[in-house]
Amino acid sequence: MPTFFIEQFGCRATQADGAALERQLLQRGCTSSSEPGTADFVVVNTCTVTASADAQARDAIRKLHTANPRVRVIVTGCYAQRAPEELLQLPGVAWVVGNSHKPQIPELIEALSPQQKSSLSSGFLPVSAITPASTPASRDTAELLIGDIFEQKTLLTTPVFGGEGNHTRPTLKIQDGCNSRCSFCVIPFVRGRSRSLPPEDVIRELQRLSEAGYHEIVLSGINLGTYGRDLSPRVEFEDLLRRILEKTSVERLRISSIEPMDVRRDLVELFASTERLAQHFHMPLQSGSDRILAQMHRWYRAEHYARRVELIREHLPHAAIGADVIAGFPGETEAEHATTMAFIEALPFTYLHVFSYSKRPATKAASLRNQVPGAITKRRARALRSLAEGKAAAFRRSQLGRTLRVLTLRASTDPVASRTPAISSNYLHLLVKGLFPSNRWLNVTANASEGTHLLAEVS
Repeated sequence: MPTFFIEQFGCRATQADGAALERQLLQRGCTSSSEPGTADFVVVNTCTVTASADAQARDAIRKLHTANPRVRVIVTGCYAQRAPEELLQLPGVAWVVGNSHKPQIPELIEALSPQQKSSLSSGFLPVSAITPASTPASRDTAELLIGDIFEQKTLLTTPVFGGEGNHTRPTLKIQDGCNSRCSFCVIPFVRGRSRSLPPEDVIRELQRLSEAGYHEIVLSGINLGTYGRDLSPRVEFEDLLRRILEKTSVERLRISSIEPMDVRRDLVELFASTERLAQHFHMPLQSGSDRILAQMHRWYRAEHYARRVELIREHLPHAAIGADVIAGFPGETEAEHATTMAFIEALPFTYLHVFSYSKRPATKAASLRNQVPGAITKRRARALRSLAEGKAAAFRRSQLGRTLRVLTLRASTDPVASRTPAISSNYLHLLVKGLFPSNRWLNVTANASEGTHLLAEVS
């Protein structure tokens, strides 16, 4: 049976795609390799949200080929969908498979494997369209498998383990794609229209994870608040959460990110009504300037966003409130940057994810005049990150003396310090005095701060 290795890049949605591919390949009898050098196939699952992400993928592909010229590299993901021709030229690339045909990769590997005879009776393309005329070893050029992403209806999903939780907090992608057209964002072009995992499938996956002993599960998506609007009958995201609370035994559910206009009073009141929903809202802001928000084609203005933050704080005074912010969007003036800084300073944010603007081909922002010079963008990003550090530190100080229910992330690897990492409902990262196994609930009291962590003792 063929062996494979999946090289992952990008966001949780991309990681979820990779996890789903791994599950499908294992179900077909393929074997996962512990390292790329021993695999028959390496699937490079790419991101394209920034130019830096593109460069990282290209560098990884070159290194794979240098380390093992005989390995067959299949490049997929968002970069493969956006610019397949660029990837076709890289040494070692056997196939470029866009997101439009990512579900076909297991069938492709099966067809290319000399040990298998693929029946490819269903899918986007017939077997004749994806079987090369000659073997990969004898071909001089890569093959391309790509199509219209907006025809893609399949939602790849399987729980993703690892990351900061070290297999303690699995992430389940329940929504993919986006119907919005923010002027800076290439994702709708490479992931297609919004599509949702049916609620019965969500319930089944969550209950399976809960029964397996996982105490906290993270729901993720490209535009999570639009969940269910493509289904028939339509399902609202809030209704899904209520079904989960009613029909599963999940002890704590966390949502990864939600657009501000989807944070309505009923949703916030639902979060305030139960400890089973993590007190954590990540709402992309991008800018505090109304003119820049309009140029970005965002659907809200600063006042609307502020009301959402105030609504959360009114019902959940200790909730984590995070945001994405872009520095150096085309045409952003010093005054507008200052407006964003002042807006953030005035609101009770607990952390920020700061991004330097990156021009993405085919987006409207890429053709805007007055692109901000790189040096100025970097300076503004540094200022935003400095402000974010101050806001995060202030939030940590506000939690000193409180008793928090935390989940241990992994067993301590520092027996000398005797401290175990853990996470709270409101997204505080703690070091708890003592040695505890992973995935255990503890009630602790935060008594000091160290770096980006709170220090705590069992209450």
